Amino acid sequence: MASDLPHLPFMKMHGLGNDFVVIDRRARDVPVTTALARAIGNRQRGVGFDQLAVIDSDADADAALTFWNADGSLSSACGNATRCIARYLMGPSGVVHLRTERGLLEARDASDGLTTVNMGAPILDWRTIPLAREMDVDHLPIAGDPVATGMGNPHCTFFVDNAEGVDLATFGPAHEHNPLFPERTNVQVAHLIGPDHLRMRVWERGAGVTLASGSSSCATAVAAHRRGLTSRAVTIELDGGTIVIDWRDDGVWMTGPTAHVFDGVLTPDWLEANT
Repeated sequence: MASDLPHLPFMKMHGLGNDFVVIDRRARDVPVTTALARAIGNRQRGVGFDQLAVIDSDADADAALTFWNADGSLSSACGNATRCIARYLMGPSGVVHLRTERGLLEARDASDGLTTVNMGAPILDWRTIPLAREMDVDHLPIAGDPVATGMGNPHCTFFVDNAEGVDLATFGPAHEHNPLFPERTNVQVAHLIGPDHLRMRVWERGAGVTLASGSSSCATAVAAHRRGLTSRAVTIELDGGTIVIDWRDDGVWMTGPTAHVFDGVLTPDWLEANT
């Protein structure tokens, strides 16, 4: 029997291969549940994504964004999705303000098809990253001597000899669930390939290995500078391409490309079976 639920439009976007389903509910309320997020994120039976991003109206910003991971958990920050949606919403002024759990974020047209977004100041206090107890966030008591950084979500960055030699499929989940991170953590492995130039790979909590991660790139750049490896402006080579991070006095600015791949609809029958 066909469902009475109307079809649900969505957009598919990606930033350096970090891919998203985007639902714009400014004109129509759509209840998004853990079950629905998981169903859409299923790459065999749904659409598939690293994160789901939902656009809502906001009285004091151009839009408000909420992010869901592929496992149905909420995420406070998603830099590449923020950049993609900023490009989608950007008008002639070339400036967009988006509200997330990180606060009000400013995004700008950086020319040549690039978009830059201020992801806010990094979180460097153990309580608000958060960590389970007080410790030196620049030298965690974990084998490999990683750095903890908050970018609205927690990050654990390891500086290694060769990031490509790390088996992220086992290394990532082992550290995502480390008890020092009560809300789990994103995991990065990075090495220096030149002055202010890093190679980085990422395991995202709730998503797994991804080709890129904006907040992880920001956290890695902050960690590298705090370790004395780089200046505040760095280029990072990800599995999906290149991103530029600049830790300024007013926040961590992230610049990179975006892609709006296609528009689609979720059918009434599929929605009935998955809501």
